[in-house]
Amino acid sequence: MTSCDVIGGCPSDYVALSVSILAFSVLFLRSTLPFIIHKVPRPKGSSFWLPTIQIIASFNLLLSLAMSLNIVRFHRRYWWHSCYLWGVWLNGPLGFGLLLSCRLIQVTHLYSVFVKRRLFPVRSYISLPLALLPWVAWASLLQIRQPLNNHCHMGTQWAVPHMCLPVLYIAALVAITAAIHHIEFKFDELKDLWRAILFTAFSISVWVVAYILNETHEEITWLQVTTRCVLLIVASCLVVAFFSISFSQPLVAVMSLNKKNSFGLKSMGQALGIPDSGILSQNDPTLDVDPNEPLDKLLSNKRFRLSFMEFADSCLAGESLHFYDEVQQLEKIPVNDPVKRIYMARHIIEKYINTGANMEVNISHKTRQEILTTLDLAHPNLFKNAVNELLQLINMNLAKDYWSSMFFLKYKEEAAMRSVDHELEQVNGWNFSPRLSSVHCPDDPFYHDHMIRDPASH
Repeated sequence: MTSCDVIGGCPSDYVALSVSILAFSVLFLRSTLPFIIHKVPRPKGSSFWLPTIQIIASFNLLLSLAMSLNIVRFHRRYWWHSCYLWGVWLNGPLGFGLLLSCRLIQVTHLYSVFVKRRLFPVRSYISLPLALLPWVAWASLLQIRQPLNNHCHMGTQWAVPHMCLPVLYIAALVAITAAIHHIEFKFDELKDLWRAILFTAFSISVWVVAYILNETHEEITWLQVTTRCVLLIVASCLVVAFFSISFSQPLVAVMSLNKKNSFGLKSMGQALGIPDSGILSQNDPTLDVDPNEPLDKLLSNKRFRLSFMEFADSCLAGESLHFYDEVQQLEKIPVNDPVKRIYMARHIIEKYINTGANMEVNISHKTRQEILTTLDLAHPNLFKNAVNELLQLINMNLAKDYWSSMFFLKYKEEAAMRSVDHELEQVNGWNFSPRLSSVHCPDDPFYHDHMIRDPASH
């Protein structure tokens, strides 16, 4: 009977297989629990699809290693048992290739946004296939030349070039990261990126050594068993650590449950520490509303803006007001702080401007393209034309209905109450009671009576 070093099924093989199953389970839980427990809204576009593709690529990588390295004992009788399916295509372009290409695209976007101050000109669904082209070309060459034997080994002549692609992609990641090291990031993206790169470089080094030994010393049985076990365990650790260290979206794609403070933040303004970007405070002034005044002047008051926003949300048309509110927060960021302005601008674009965004606003195609193709994301007038268009729509569609709504009546009542409270607070040192005495406390004939009734108030 052929031994387990050839057909698989050694005890160490099942240990490595158990580690890979556990690693992928951890990966899947870390990627889904933030959305389930912390109710993080699912992002759209590349912010969602790139991490999702990384999960799929991680699964493909671990499965292809288990099948091509003979971790599991089975006989290759059918076409789907082919070494080229598992060891070439699923392990290469659909495994390692996808995983490293997604990271390369993410760090390229980071470079484009914060160094060039513009959105990456190529969409992710185009740039990802382009990044995969070298992997597809190499897999096609292997498919044509057929260098693999019955045990899925290709020998030194092919194994060494086969390891060049992941090394080149890691080198590209290091080069791009070095180009953005001077940016003062607000959410430790650079630190996380370096951690991911260093861990990946170490894992790839171990991987390359173990892979070459496995390919070139097929006759040494103990080395075959050891190296394939090391390959699967290193890959399992790699996919978990590589995916968990996220740097693309600080509020949405934080996949660590230990960072509870990140999920407690309700808006990007709060995360960036913009003044008055949180909930309404007692110190926010109340505006005496005159419907004849310009709407932009009225909306500059935070209390009125939130009241109008509640009304718009009740009409299922609150996107414009939420957009206006976040642009107001952007304007509070100093012009000499371009990094923070870029954070806020990118957040607004992904939430309101991109086609198919969660809260896409109704603006003209020309204005939308001006924003998406801007050469300076930190420009102070980036959203000026969009705000003007939306104010016109709000005046036409929502403003007239708001003046006759219960939301406006409620706002007027609250404004009146705050006005009375404010007047009472202005008179310092006077005693106020249900009798509204205007006599100073020591001379008030009812002063002693007030002390007995309500000493705490006094």
